[in-house]
Amino acid sequence: KFVAYFLTHSLVILSDALESIINVVAAAFAWYSIYLSNKPRDAEHPYGHGKVEFISIGFEGAMILIAGIGILIQAGLFYFNPIPVHELNTGAWLTAATGTANFALGYFLVQKGKQQNSMILKGNGKHILSDSYTSIGVIAAILLILLTGYSWIDPLASVIAAGIIIYTGVKLMNKSVRGLMDEVDMNVVDELVLILKKNRHANWIDMHNLRVQRYGNYYHVDCHVTMPYYFSLEEVHDEITILDKLLNESFEKGSIEFFIHTDPCIEKSCSYCLLSDCKLRRQKFVQQIEWSRSNLLPNK
Repeated sequence: KFVAYFLTHSLVILSDALESIINVVAAAFAWYSIYLSNKPRDAEHPYGHGKVEFISIGFEGAMILIAGIGILIQAGLFYFNPIPVHELNTGAWLTAATGTANFALGYFLVQKGKQQNSMILKGNGKHILSDSYTSIGVIAAILLILLTGYSWIDPLASVIAAGIIIYTGVKLMNKSVRGLMDEVDMNVVDELVLILKKNRHANWIDMHNLRVQRYGNYYHVDCHVTMPYYFSLEEVHDEITILDKLLNESFEKGSIEFFIHTDPCIEKSCSYCLLSDCKLRRQKFVQQIEWSRSNLLPNK
């Protein structure tokens, strides 16, 4: 793409080339991030190294944002010092070839990212795919210049490309910040809730204060579970083991480390307790409380 730019001096081709160079730099950082995120937990990193995924995404977003601003500056300079474009046919063919290669690479990375549940691979792949879509716009701009002879289309198209690039960069940085601040992925929560609802045991009287944190391909989940107050520590441990095994076998997005705080049931628990053979029941059973996101997440 840079060869195409040096041949044509087209700003819209330059914008495409700069985005691709960012892809190369971001891919190098992503490679290191994947290596680091797969390192086992240690004393200094008890939850693993998975958070580096969000740093990698933020780095890529920042680089893209800088590239977009650089393109806007170049477009502004063009109006004060316009440079004629030439050899646009060659530039169009080179852009088409590189765009096709990017599409193939981006599609491959997205599919691999889905298989491995890797945020880095999916994010990098989607960005490379968007780069290939940008190339289509670049070719369209070149064809318009060739058909009309209006050279002002070139800087205008580069400004539009810069806007798309800046939007992508801001979006990636926003995703990075949300991940580093442990924003809950509600899709993951909904999947966990569905598993718990389908496999609910009567001994799990209530569940609340459910929290999910992602560390790469690994999820840290903790919650409070209400169990019969007369259960021995051994019985409580057995129930927690069942719960832990259930989630790890049913959850498809990654492995789970489950930390459970147990609460003893109280008198008002009887009204929704499903233990029909409980000999110590103090109130009549009224109704089963359906578990959902709205009553599993709050600490009450």
